[in-house]
Amino acid sequence: MRHTNWGVQRLVLAALFAALCCVSTIVIQIPSPMNGYVNPGDCFVLLSGWLLGPLYGSLAAGIGSMLADLFTGYAHYAMATFLIKGAMAIAAYLVCKKLGAVLNGHRLLPMLFSSLTAECIMVVGYYFFAGLILGKGLGALGAAASVPGNIIQGAVGTVLAILTASLLRKQHVLERFHLRMP
Repeated sequence: MRHTNWGVQRLVLAALFAALCCVSTIVIQIPSPMNGYVNPGDCFVLLSGWLLGPLYGSLAAGIGSMLADLFTGYAHYAMATFLIKGAMAIAAYLVCKKLGAVLNGHRLLPMLFSSLTAECIMVVGYYFFAGLILGKGLGALGAAASVPGNIIQGAVGTVLAILTASLLRKQHVLERFHLRMP
C-alpha cells in the first residue's frame, strides 16, 4: 500500500474494520443471562477509533456493529447500535489522543482510559435506549437488568483491544499500513 492514495487506503481499512466488527460480533457469541450476549466486537470498535480516527473509525464501528444486529435478529437495536458504537469510537480516539499528548511516552494508560470512557458510553447508551425507546423502564427490573452484561461486554472489549493493539505494534503491522495510535 506504499503508493496508494491515503483516502482510498483509509476507506479500505474502514471497510475492513466494519467487517471485523460485524464478523467478530456474529461468530463468537457467549450468551448472557441478562438477555443478550458477550462478544469480542468491542475490541474492533475501539481499534477502529484508535487507528482510523473519529470519522472513519466511527463509521466502521457503527456500520459493522449495526450489521451484526441486523444479521442476528436484533434489528430493533440496529439504529441505537450504530449511534452508540460510533460514539464509542469517537470517544476512544479523542480521549486516547488527549491523554497520549499529556502522558507522552505512555501507551497503556491512554488506551485504558479511552476504552473505559467508550465502554461507559456503551453501558449508558444501551441502558437509556432499552429504558426509554423500548419501553422497559429505567427501574431495577427493566433496562437496568442489562447493565451487568454490558459491563462484562465492555471489560472483554477493553482487554482484547489493548492486547490486540500491543500485538499489532510489536509486530510492526501498524507501520506497514501507515497507521499509528493517536
